[in-house]
Amino acid sequence: MIFANRDEAGRALAEQVAQQLPAAETTVRPLVLALPRGGVPVAVPVAERLGADLDIVIARKIGAPGRPELGVGAIVENGPPVFDETLLRYLGLTEQDLAGTLTAERAELARRTDRYRHTRAAPAVTGRTVVVVDDGLATGITAHATLRWLRPQQPRRLVLAVPVCSPHARGLLARDADTVICLHAPEHFNAVGQWYTDFGQLTDADVDEALGRTTRVTAR
Repeated sequence: MIFANRDEAGRALAEQVAQQLPAAETTVRPLVLALPRGGVPVAVPVAERLGADLDIVIARKIGAPGRPELGVGAIVENGPPVFDETLLRYLGLTEQDLAGTLTAERAELARRTDRYRHTRAAPAVTGRTVVVVDDGLATGITAHATLRWLRPQQPRRLVLAVPVCSPHARGLLARDADTVICLHAPEHFNAVGQWYTDFGQLTDADVDEALGRTTRVTAR
């Protein structure tokens, strides 16, 4: 299963989420939370299909030294860092080894919070069905940290929805979410981008455009 782009992946994901979300849980307007940047265009059709509110939850991956694409930890909003202790041991790393990376990622998280939210507060999730959406999961550490950050806020139901994920990530996150929806979990998984024809980098302006477009749709 190869997706043409994030928009196509989002449309396919939206149908699956709509099928798996119990009708009784849609009496209160669901909340779809996208992980910027890549998760935003995937989340747009999901929110539109559910008639849900769309917002963002801001997280940053903590990459391994020399391998920034390999997530060994993550930070979410104002929460503490979460690390993959097994992966750290395998790589011979300690949390102290990542102190500089953590500082840099906190700075970028703060920048994105200011850029995307301005003065708007993070959305309230208590008592709502919350669907967290990303464009794919490799190690799953960022989604793991996000779900752990959201759970104490007592959502009615916590759903993770992605077009593609590694089998390892799907198994890991089944303990964090009430429901994990992944359209494609290939056995031979190297990177999220290999399952997209167009997996170009997105900009802050792309995030603004997508969020603004969905706000207009759901306001009708």
